[in-house]
Amino acid sequence: MADLCPGKNSWPELVMTNGEEAAAKIEKENENVDAKVVREGTSVPEDFRCDRVWVWVNDYGIVTQVPSIG
Repeated sequence: MADLCPGKNSWPELVMTNGEEAAAKIEKENENVDAKVVREGTSVPEDFRCDRVWVWVNDYGIVTQVPSIG
């Protein structure tokens, strides 16, 4: 479904980087999305949205999963 969304939709190069910096880079590279930094284990809505990217981080604020639109 992410293929239906405008702009870049996945950021594998940001795994193992700082979550806040990753979110800023995502929003810079795709102005259509709002990147949200979320700690692993946090409950989030499961609906698909072209304007949202979850940036999953560990206790140290490091990105643990490939951020992608959804």
